[in-house]
Amino acid sequence: MKTTYPKEGAVPRSWHLVDASGLVLGRMAVRIATILMGKHRAIYSAHVDTGEFVVVINAGKVKITGNKLDKNMVRHHTGYLGGLKERPWGKVLAQRPEELITLAVRRMLPKTKLGRAMLKKMKVYAGADHPHTAQNPKPLSLAS
Repeated sequence: MKTTYPKEGAVPRSWHLVDASGLVLGRMAVRIATILMGKHRAIYSAHVDTGEFVVVINAGKVKITGNKLDKNMVRHHTGYLGGLKERPWGKVLAQRPEELITLAVRRMLPKTKLGRAMLKKMKVYAGADHPHTAQNPKPLSLAS
């Protein structure tokens, strides 16, 4: 009995379209991270990027439960002393909703070069329009 491993170039990739309006941020991010890693496929292997592309639209209409909009912060350090910058989730969601979804998914991916390559396969847009119609993304239902 031989074990076969997928090769990087031989993995077929398809495109998925996720409409984020009305979806809970964390539950949506878990499903997107699973698709980006390729864990939903039978050919999954931890050392090869077997994931698929994901296009997220309507990022500004994502639902955040509880009082996380006021309580949770997006933190960034400039590198200088005292350079910690904090913004509440509510402000980030109003100004740049793509950043909030990208952060949630990025923290669920591996913290390696492979994880950074997986994150590049996710495209997030605040509105309903996206430039990936030529790739024919299949709608992905995450409501459960």
